[in-house]
Amino acid sequence: MIERRAHLPYATIMNKQLQTVAIRHQAVYLPETSACVSKTLREPAAGLAVNLAKLGFRMDEPLLHQVNQLPAPAVLAVYDAFRETLQVNRNWTPLVKGWDQPTGEKRAHHWVTAIANIFREDFEGTTLACGHLIPDHTFPLERYNGCPFCGTPFETGKIFTGQGSAYKLLTLWTDASMQTALRDLLTSKTALDATQADSLRILLAHYPLPDVAIGMKETLMLVIAALAAAGKQKEAGKFLQSPGDILRYLWFRHTGFLQIVQPSVIAKRTARNNLHLMPGAGKAQKAQAAAKARLKLKYGRKEARVVAGWINEMPLSAETAAEQMHPKREIWVRYIRALRLAEFSHRPGMEKLERLLHVFYHRKYEVWAGKLETARIRYDATTAFGLLQERPGQFARALFSNMLWFGKEETLQAFGRVKGQVPARLLLTLNNYAENYFVLKMPRAVKPLGGTTMQVKPNQLLALYPDEQREAMAKGIEQVFIETMFDRYAAQPTASRTLFIDPVLQMMPMPVGERSENVQDLPSALMGTRFPVPGNQVRLFMQWGKHLPAQPLDMDLSAGIVYERKTEICNYVRLNITGARHSGDIRAIPNWTGTAEYIDIDLDVLQKAGARYAVFTCNAYSNGAISPNLVTGWMNSVHSMKVDADTGVAYDPSCVQHQVRITQSLTKGLIFGVLDVSAGEIIWLEQAFDGQTAHSLSLKTLELQLAKLQARTTVGRLLELKAQAQGLTIVQEAQDADEAYTKEWARNIAAVTQLLTD
Repeated sequence: MIERRAHLPYATIMNKQLQTVAIRHQAVYLPETSACVSKTLREPAAGLAVNLAKLGFRMDEPLLHQVNQLPAPAVLAVYDAFRETLQVNRNWTPLVKGWDQPTGEKRAHHWVTAIANIFREDFEGTTLACGHLIPDHTFPLERYNGCPFCGTPFETGKIFTGQGSAYKLLTLWTDASMQTALRDLLTSKTALDATQADSLRILLAHYPLPDVAIGMKETLMLVIAALAAAGKQKEAGKFLQSPGDILRYLWFRHTGFLQIVQPSVIAKRTARNNLHLMPGAGKAQKAQAAAKARLKLKYGRKEARVVAGWINEMPLSAETAAEQMHPKREIWVRYIRALRLAEFSHRPGMEKLERLLHVFYHRKYEVWAGKLETARIRYDATTAFGLLQERPGQFARALFSNMLWFGKEETLQAFGRVKGQVPARLLLTLNNYAENYFVLKMPRAVKPLGGTTMQVKPNQLLALYPDEQREAMAKGIEQVFIETMFDRYAAQPTASRTLFIDPVLQMMPMPVGERSENVQDLPSALMGTRFPVPGNQVRLFMQWGKHLPAQPLDMDLSAGIVYERKTEICNYVRLNITGARHSGDIRAIPNWTGTAEYIDIDLDVLQKAGARYAVFTCNAYSNGAISPNLVTGWMNSVHSMKVDADTGVAYDPSCVQHQVRITQSLTKGLIFGVLDVSAGEIIWLEQAFDGQTAHSLSLKTLELQLAKLQARTTVGRLLELKAQAQGLTIVQEAQDADEAYTKEWARNIAAVTQLLTD
């Protein structure tokens, strides 16, 4: 046992939330470090090293020296944080024991069992704990951990550890590292994904708000929520400079969505999530009514007074503010009533609020979008471009359609006058989408706010232009992006002369546009990142139901094997197909521990069979969305991974390559990865879709989404442009470079976005 040293704040070390943030960056958090270095490795630190190795991690030397000085309770706290992140304490027992060998289960067995449970006196068999009679000569009960008929598990088992063929190297994080991460998140040039947003909430709760320029409106909402939770409403109000800011914050606090998702969209998705394949089993109408009831606005006078003060103190004129409120006019009318703003406007000192309400209700303002549309209809390019140049961001968002409407040369010439005012993330988005947008007859994959990924038809005006003109339009967009970013990089002062770019970054897409809606508790990855498969086996896993009482709760894990002319799906209906095997369908969860399903995919068999892709999906078969905190992902290893013959447990945290924890409350079905069979790589992809089963998935939409990700500019390409603009020499070794951009640097996605300089 190591004696406790007073200078280290061990209570902070034991804070699992801060350790969670560090683990997401492949690190261990220790608030303070010591210069003392012991030549003797103490037993607690040695024990942690051994146990972390079993989970697939090893510590670098600086971290090991610091851990070596911790007392046993602090070391245990670090280990517990890793166990919780890797879901070690959950129940990972599937329905079938040794499910890598077929049980011989057939659909006829289910029909016979169903009849037997109606006419019990005519059948001999075994009555299980769930109450079902399993007739003799149907299911081999010795192979099951629960009821094969209703899918209720009865048993639990222990997980494997240490089968992983590669270790993830852990580094040391201190308070300085945490504060750097906080600043990076606040200044991120792109919208934060669910993992980053969760990390930001944790960091804001433990560290003071630094004096930095907040990069995104969505990030600002999280900051305001943190200030409001700390009772600093007055300070929070200083960040709210427009009606859009106030509405976004109010809607975020009411629904949890950082973007303003329309109430009708939330209600409709909730209704669709509660449709059911079985007649009479759905609860769509009741669920939709409940969703509408939850969306009703109710505010006390204290809260209303604070919001009225925010609106009254806005620096905008009443006409400008009312015009900004116009696109969300219906929601604003609801909020004005719920917050009693008309009543507060009559109080002394609320004259600006009173003026705004008068202008808004009597529509005494001009709508910019209306003037723009009038100019477009009249084909008045001078007026239209003049209006668009007033709002460069809107010009960027409408650039493609205006090129088709007014022509390439005139549009790009007008856009060129304001391109320097357009955020880099919008320029990058234009460059990413141009390649596919101008392809005739090629539909596009889009994701409306709050919705699922869907196909939209190409712009009809594309038919007016021959192939060479459409190609010139796409090239023109690319040229605008390159020229603008080149000028911005060239304007940045630098003392560097050399630059290193890790080859991995050439395959890593820049984080813009496609954001993950669910949390990645292990080192997070950007959408579109490719993970190599080191062996010939990929194991999908899904665990759900922890901290919930025993109840029917049916989540389904599936793998769709896509060939050139057909698709086969391995799921609860077909447990064994060519190259894939399922562990058995579970339809109910045991008390408090949860349950699990697996699918093994044999890469060699699929390659020989000529498969193109294997699509990883999970669905909520039960009414409602996917169960909150459901964990899904995949494992692989150079060596063959075991399946316990006695329990069927096949989870080994050391083999986990990627995992996701469900937090989005509207997701019914989710694609969480695509295996490119010929390349032997898994594409990290998060795509929500509607439907109880994997059969609801549109493969055409998936292919469009993959094409969209493939067209995105990579981090490596942007770094090459930076080197060219700043006259830097690209070197082959990181230690030889003044600026080294490695895969370790790229783990901090918020820091990567700083390449998008404005």
